[in-house]
Amino acid sequence: MAVKFVPLDRDTPYIFPPSVQDYLPAGHLARFVAEIVDGLDLNHLSAAYSGKGSKPYHPSMLVALLFYGYATGVFSSRKLEKASYDSIAFRYICANTHPDHDTISTFRKRF
Repeated sequence: MAVKFVPLDRDTPYIFPPSVQDYLPAGHLARFVAEIVDGLDLNHLSAAYSGKGSKPYHPSMLVALLFYGYATGVFSSRKLEKASYDSIAFRYICANTHPDHDTISTFRKRF
């Protein structure tokens, strides 16, 4: 008898884009870090931006990215950037955006 495998299809696009909420279990550390950071008063960080130039990433996302990186042993800005592409948990933290290593490093030095 022939084995029937689950179909493997990497080419069919989604009708609706998937939500990063769908990929992590409820008790995951990334959800906890994002929730804690969302509860912090980071107005002093937001106030430091002038509003000139390109749109910056939200400070709460960058703080959560650094906290989650520290909690999981990822310290390098380049590795954090790479993780925003490769790791579901980091994609969740970054809301499916990908800050580059220079942005992460500058934010870390600045604040």
